[in-house]
Amino acid sequence: MPRGGTAGRDYPMLPQKASDERGRVFAETNCARCHAIGTTGDSPLAEAPPFRTLHKRYPIENLEEALAEGIRTAHPEMQQFEMDPDQINDLLAYLKFLERNG
Repeated sequence: MPRGGTAGRDYPMLPQKASDERGRVFAETNCARCHAIGTTGDSPLAEAPPFRTLHKRYPIENLEEALAEGIRTAHPEMQQFEMDPDQINDLLAYLKFLERNG
């Protein structure tokens, strides 16, 4: 169901499942400074791919191990962090939502 933007970010379609929404909130909190995390829009940092296009680079399921081990910086501005299993599952659910709807 389409809804309007939030805090200057374009979210024409928001997730409906709780895990997808938790993943979106995690992405907004930790990733939106560099990446476009919605179904539209450009990334604030040109080197950071929009989340809705990640499935074109990597099968989303293959990101689970990288997220569990701690993402190595893919671009200079990216901070390194580790995620707990629930955060990983939620973020992967949101990335799959974007794959279907982005």
